[in-house]
Amino acid sequence: MMTILLFVLAGLAEIGGGYLIWLWLREGKPSFYGLLGGLILASYGIIATMQSFPSFGRVYAAYGGVFIVLSLLWSWGVDRKMPDTYDWIGAGICLIGVCVMLFAPRH
Repeated sequence: MMTILLFVLAGLAEIGGGYLIWLWLREGKPSFYGLLGGLILASYGIIATMQSFPSFGRVYAAYGGVFIVLSLLWSWGVDRKMPDTYDWIGAGICLIGVCVMLFAPRH
């Protein structure tokens, strides 16, 4: 359960921080948006290190699949852009890959 929570928190920090920087640079919001976005992105890096998996690469590869799903949810909830069937199928495939990477038995 802690693994999933950390993936979700890290994902929200990365997407939220990136979104604030997007607003600053692409939509002309004040510079504090960019500063806050940068701090939130830094927190993403810290949160990701709290995972119990021993391999940096494996955690970040698995996180990529979680990030895809969270990005679709962000698009739907914040940008009001409904993902289509193929978006959800692709996200499901990614989550299956995450489960294989993280939970498959290893020697």
